[in-house]
Amino acid sequence: MDNIKYAGFWVRFTASFLDTLFLALPVAVVIYFLSNGNWFDLSIYQQNLIYAMNGNAAAALAHQPQTSFTWELIFEISVLVVTIVFWRRWRGATPGKKIVKIKIVDAKTFDDITNKQAITRSLGYIISTIPFLLGFIIVAFRKDKRAFHDLLAGTAVIYDEDEREI
Repeated sequence: MDNIKYAGFWVRFTASFLDTLFLALPVAVVIYFLSNGNWFDLSIYQQNLIYAMNGNAAAALAHQPQTSFTWELIFEISVLVVTIVFWRRWRGATPGKKIVKIKIVDAKTFDDITNKQAITRSLGYIISTIPFLLGFIIVAFRKDKRAFHDLLAGTAVIYDEDEREI
């Protein structure tokens, strides 16, 4: 592929935000109701929001809700599975990536990613988050715009030539 254009920080951020809305949030709602409200105590989140809106951040931070490890694990695995299904179906794209016309590919061949790469990349998000989101921020400073989880999985995020308007 001659005209590879790597996707930068802000377009990837936008895609991630959209995926939170279109993938993670619906999965979270389903899991919350499947858990019969036992995943976490929503009333504590509501109380913390009131504290924060009234300028009492200390009170909001002092009362964190307890979460069920089992339901949290079910949520995380569900999001991973749904994401991989989209990657397989849409050749490296999720709804957010599809909207902004980017996709995930193998960094060397620019072919579709494998399931192993998808899982490695997803688990690599955890490492990219620690410390201080540096694994994501490096995208802004690398010529190939690869985040730490991309480096671990051997992937890259590029603009999708098939989706770009001519």
